Amino acid sequence: MTSLPSSVDVAIIGAGAAGLGAAHALAGSGLSAIVLEARDRLGGRAWTVQASPEVTFDVGCGWLHSADKNSFVAIAKQLGFELNKDLPPWRERAYGNAFPQDQRDDFMRAMDAFYERLGQAAQTGKDEPASLSLEVGNRWNAMIDAISTYINGCELKDMSTLDWDAYEDTNLNWRVRRGYGALVSAYGAPCPVALNCNVTLIDHSGKRIRIETSQGTLTADKVIVTVPTNLIADEAIRFSPPLPSKVGAAAGLPLGIDDKVTLALGDAEAFPKEGNLRGATMRTEMGTYHIRPFGQPCIEGFFGGSFARTLEDAGEGAIAAHSIDEIAGFLGNDVRRKLKPLYESRWAHDPFARGSYSHALPGHAGDRAVLAAPVDERLFFAGEATSPTFFTTAHGARDSGERAAKEVLVALGKPKPHTPSLRAK
Repeated sequence: MTSLPSSVDVAIIGAGAAGLGAAHALAGSGLSAIVLEARDRLGGRAWTVQASPEVTFDVGCGWLHSADKNSFVAIAKQLGFELNKDLPPWRERAYGNAFPQDQRDDFMRAMDAFYERLGQAAQTGKDEPASLSLEVGNRWNAMIDAISTYINGCELKDMSTLDWDAYEDTNLNWRVRRGYGALVSAYGAPCPVALNCNVTLIDHSGKRIRIETSQGTLTADKVIVTVPTNLIADEAIRFSPPLPSKVGAAAGLPLGIDDKVTLALGDAEAFPKEGNLRGATMRTEMGTYHIRPFGQPCIEGFFGGSFARTLEDAGEGAIAAHSIDEIAGFLGNDVRRKLKPLYESRWAHDPFARGSYSHALPGHAGDRAVLAAPVDERLFFAGEATSPTFFTTAHGARDSGERAAKEVLVALGKPKPHTPSLRAK
């Protein structure tokens, strides 16, 4: 990795998908650039770990959503990463009797009707809480709310109807066999990055921008900020002079919570590959489980919203412990001895994320455009939260970084650079 220079043309804050997308887009422009990353690794909220010798686990993003429009698909092919195009286990492939088929069908009808009402509500142009699209008294409301916590990281009462409606989903979801986090990290490998370099202040009061970091100070002509909204809202990175419109927009786009756990599964051959397990629990505080992803001997659990936050706050291991209890409730107590905790995420407790991905609070759908707007043609903003239609995703983040880099080039009056080979076409 790169040591910290004293001066660059462009400083990029954050080596997640957005920062790496910006760095790639500036390659070949003749500008000196550096990516400043607080962590000791690339990828941000894209992170793959080897949870055991048999289990590869995406601690963060795992699905290439809208795969037919996802810029990481071409990048995966260029970098030799195998893509898995099997259907996701969300709607089909139920395992066990915890959620009988007739009830699943009834639930899906209620879910589809909710989406229909949500779409109609968005047509009115009023940015109301998505919870107002629930049918009063519907028996499935609590579980529909649980689905929102998986999709948005928050309950329906905290979700903007217009924001949910703006999200573009082509319903094509693929995976990376070696891990989405591993792909993002490989994409970033050629980029100039200073790791363990935590930015605390961006002083744009002078002719050049002064950036204070844990490794010292550097100056730049242009800065691209790609950090998660919670860090801007909490002023973990300060701007001088202050930028109240950015802090306000970031506060309107908080990161929800989504957490994952992987459990080693003994006697795995007795269980189906790519199975789906969840119960008709009739409550929002529930997990959803993916049995043997890629045929691996494990079960992945997924939790969202305030329930995920409660489990995180209960301490290390609480997510795994709850998962084992819930799975035993579905499949019987004998399954306990087959399950062993391997790895769990705790994104709300990660100091450089403070959550999983952004949602607009009711009334704040317009804040994505406010956050994305450049300041004085010197400060530029990227990250999943700035994407108009692909927010919450790694490809939305990457594309926003490319967009911000192009804004820098326009501000400098430079022609668009030759497309480097690693960029998606």
